[in-house]
This record gives sequence, structure tokens and C-alpha cells, in this order.
Amino acid sequence: MNESQPIRVLLADDQELLRGSLRLLVDSTPGLVAVGEAGTGARAVELARAERPDVVLMDVRMPGMDGIEATRRICAEPSATRVLILTTFDLDEYVYAGLRAGASGFLLKNTPPADLLTAIRVIAEGEGLLAPSVTRRLIAQFAQFTQFGRTAADRPRSGPSLDGLTAREREVLTLVARGLSNLEIAANLHVSTATVKTHIGHLLAKLGARDRAQLVIAAYEGGLVATSRRHP
Repeated sequence: MNESQPIRVLLADDQELLRGSLRLLVDSTPGLVAVGEAGTGARAVELARAERPDVVLMDVRMPGMDGIEATRRICAEPSATRVLILTTFDLDEYVYAGLRAGASGFLLKNTPPADLLTAIRVIAEGEGLLAPSVTRRLIAQFAQFTQFGRTAADRPRSGPSLDGLTAREREVLTLVARGLSNLEIAANLHVSTATVKTHIGHLLAKLGARDRAQLVIAAYEGGLVATSRRHP
């Protein structure tokens, strides 16, 4: 994205007080600007189409169309808009479904403001979940939700085919899914970070993934990385 332009953020949550607080936080931060507020999923989709924001902060539970369906529709549009899901985590067991719908990541609603602002910038730059160290734990946990039948809303379909990947691309994808950063992957494979970035670019293209978060989903659903069978 153009570094000279502010990151445009759309706020979607059914709680007006929370939306107002988020807007105040975003608008008071240099380099960020709020371009709209939505109290329903349908309104979020409408505003996303009209405003073409860089990032949508998306609540999961909203009246009418929920955040999962809104995410699916927004991410299906031919735009660069990315979705960052906000969740209460222990109550919303639909975050995995949200990532599969195209979301680039998620945050807990009690995340410190500074971390939220960092997340917005990370998502806007095309990265996935907040930090590689978080990826393994959270994606594995949501994969386990589905294995134990706890995600009734959207059980995984058959995973993507990984047949077209080279042996090295499989190695890189496995390490991405295990939560390693580009620097750590480079050290593990004894290659440069530039080479790792090239491999990740190839993976994104071959698997039709939007970002790193989607690569993690592809690795789990494609059976490349097995999750623990232990109940979380």
C-alpha cells in the first residue's frame, strides 16, 4: 500500500459505545483514519464496497448477518480490503470459520490499544495473524474445535490440494504453520530471508491464499500439519 496515505479503517460492531471508542482511538493515531461505522454485518458489507477500506475491524456476533458471513462477502470482492476479526475468544467459537472465510487474523476484545493499532498496521501490510508465535497455538486450537465437533457453524470441507508444491515449498509451509517467522524459517533451512519471502510468494499464488493466515489454514486443512488430538 502507499505509505504516504493513511490506513483506512472500517469499524463493524453492534455496540455503539465500543464503535465510538474504537473510532476515537483510530482517528487520534497518526497514519490511521476511520472511514465508517457499521452496527450490522450487512451494513459492514455495504460500507466496505462503498469505501474500500484497507482494514475492517469485524465483530463476530451482530444482528442479522453475522461477522463471519460479512467477512466472506467482503473478502470475495475484488479489492485489497482485509478483515481483522474482534472476538471474546472463550465465547465465540467461530473464529476459525472466520479465517476460512477470508479474514487475515483476529484479536481479543480486551487487547491493549497499542497492540490493536499494531495489528491494524500488520494486517494492512498484508501479513496474517498478529505474531508467528501466536499462530501455532490459536490455529491449532480452532482446528481442534472442529475435530471435536465444537464448531457447528462451519466445519472444514476437504482441504486444498498441495500436490503442486515443491518439496522446499512444503518445508516452508510447514514452518509457517508451526508459527515460525521468516527469519526463523531462514535460519532453520539455512537460506536467506529473501529466499523465504520468494517461497511464501509462490505459496500464496499456488494456494490462492490472501496472506500468511490463509497459508496456515491451508497447511492444516491440507493435512500437512497435524494438530494435537488432546482436547484444548
